[in-house]
Amino acid sequence: MTNPPKKPDFSSVQSRVTGSEAPRADFGNVDSGVRSSEQAIEGGGGGSQGVRTHTVVRGDTLSGIAKHYYGKAGSWPILFEANRDKLDNPDLIHPGQILKIPPLASGHE
Repeated sequence: MTNPPKKPDFSSVQSRVTGSEAPRADFGNVDSGVRSSEQAIEGGGGGSQGVRTHTVVRGDTLSGIAKHYYGKAGSWPILFEANRDKLDNPDLIHPGQILKIPPLASGHE
């Protein structure tokens, strides 16, 4: 009579579960330069100065939009304040939202 083969001993094997998603790349500072949804509307009050708008697309952030229009990502609070009627949180903007892009006041340049 022969002895049955020994079964492997896996008692010392340790497992570690990590998240099922791989870390995501941060594309927050990428600006494609394509703004086909950009438009100008006439300002009210009889003035001829137009107010620019920006239609949010996937991947947009207020800092990215500020960098595109003002040259400085740090100018995002200007956009947030100008759009408080639509935004409660500066980190939550959604594709399709139309944001007002006010001109920079002197001193913000």
